Amino acid sequence: MTVKEMRELDHRGGDGVEVRLLWSETDGELKVVVEDVKAGETFEVPASPENALDVFRHPFAYRPAAAPA
Repeated sequence: MTVKEMRELDHRGGDGVEVRLLWSETDGELKVVVEDVKAGETFEVPASPENALDVFRHPFAYRPAAAPA
């Protein structure tokens, strides 16, 4: 398995939440990674060039639905 290297394009944090916008130079993949330290959760949201900044600014609006228990 090959680990893809991703470049951080932007980062912001506050109140225990870190948000990073990542881009793969190899295949152009964009994603936003959110780490909520208070909730102990981390999630990723795929993005496209058209919506990457909106996903970065409002990642919880794009958060994937939790799988049913």
